[in-house]
Amino acid sequence: MQFDSHSGRWRRSAPMLQQTLDRRRFLRDSFLGLGLVAIGGSLSGCSGGGGPLASTAPALSGTLGNLSPTPDANGLLLPPGFTARVIGQAGQVVPGTNFRWHTDPDAGAVFARPGGGWVYTSNREFLPGGVDAIEFDASGQISRAYNILPGAQSRLNCGGGVTPWNTWLSGEEYDLGVIWECDPFGVDAPRRLPALGTFSHEAATVDATSNIVYLTEDQPDGRFYRFVPTTPNIGGRADLTAGRLQALRILADPATVNAEGRGGRWAVEWLDIANPNPVLGGVLFGTPTRLQAPDSFAFDGGEGVWYQRGIVYFATKGDRRVWALDVAAQRIEVIYDDAGFSAPVLSSVDNIVLTPRGDIVVSEDQAADAQVVAIRPDGRIQPLVQLGPAHAGSEVTGPAFSPDGRFFYFSSQRGTSGRTGVDGITYAVEGPWLAS
Repeated sequence: MQFDSHSGRWRRSAPMLQQTLDRRRFLRDSFLGLGLVAIGGSLSGCSGGGGPLASTAPALSGTLGNLSPTPDANGLLLPPGFTARVIGQAGQVVPGTNFRWHTDPDAGAVFARPGGGWVYTSNREFLPGGVDAIEFDASGQISRAYNILPGAQSRLNCGGGVTPWNTWLSGEEYDLGVIWECDPFGVDAPRRLPALGTFSHEAATVDATSNIVYLTEDQPDGRFYRFVPTTPNIGGRADLTAGRLQALRILADPATVNAEGRGGRWAVEWLDIANPNPVLGGVLFGTPTRLQAPDSFAFDGGEGVWYQRGIVYFATKGDRRVWALDVAAQRIEVIYDDAGFSAPVLSSVDNIVLTPRGDIVVSEDQAADAQVVAIRPDGRIQPLVQLGPAHAGSEVTGPAFSPDGRFFYFSSQRGTSGRTGVDGITYAVEGPWLAS
């Protein structure tokens, strides 16, 4: 986008947004309020750990250019010098394997393999649901593909999250939804985790210093939850079969918190959920989970969530915000709100992933020109990938980087047809994404 000095407005004539001064200040002050901006202007973020971050930790490259105005052969707009290939297409075999890829790919993640290479997992948001995986060797070539959660066992697998012990938490997005814990390497059988609550699950993340699980709910009056395991086994694998489910309460007037374009930092507390599984005979019975703590805060459509170095980041699609919860201080604030932009580049929010130095990478699910957009630690907003006109009616899902920073994975959930249940394409975009 470019700024028109005559009209005083941003125009969508170029894909890069140079923030207006007041919005840059809002974003930067939000980061500063949480103590997240390092001296060099980058977030001190790295999954797990609590000490200072080395300056060589990976971040998005500072040389990424504006997106090409012309779609490539896959109908994607990419930075100059980057190339995309299809690694999975609905109903077709994954290249180099005999495994057929699923429709409606949603949230995804990358897991490094102990012997080299990595695995990309991908949810299926349909009936039946399930989770599939693609294994890559150290050069990024596909070595095999397989299922890690059968669709016969689950449905509408939407958001998810990575655990510190290298499993994938897959959330079912419907009223009777639960979290499934899956082995990305396909060795252990998937486990149903009703202790984490029965509700319209979106995503999940784990604080490695406590093994507390944070969960979002995709409802217009959804709650933000945490699960405190009875046996956390910090430093190892937590027992997620028993514990307390709690909903977050913001200690401020909801009207003040919900005011568009307003910054603020508010104290929070956690309220116990008496009956995390209000189900009888396969139907909801009694008070839905999200309404059992009426004083908890109602978030407008919870989406992606990510824990990094003491902060839990999560997105809400109804008000198009990104929030940050300081776990130690037990305070929350809005670090991105599109309401202050006349023509925001980041105009809807869904899955999120962070680079080790704190670039918040957000995929869009409702924009006409769906993109993956990075909120840089200094407040800049930068598109990374965009679906071209051929993907009208789709959305971007499943953002994840390979461990070596050369590949960025994501899906066009409804592909070029725009139809659920029959389409969906998953891509690998190669280029110098991350730099020290």
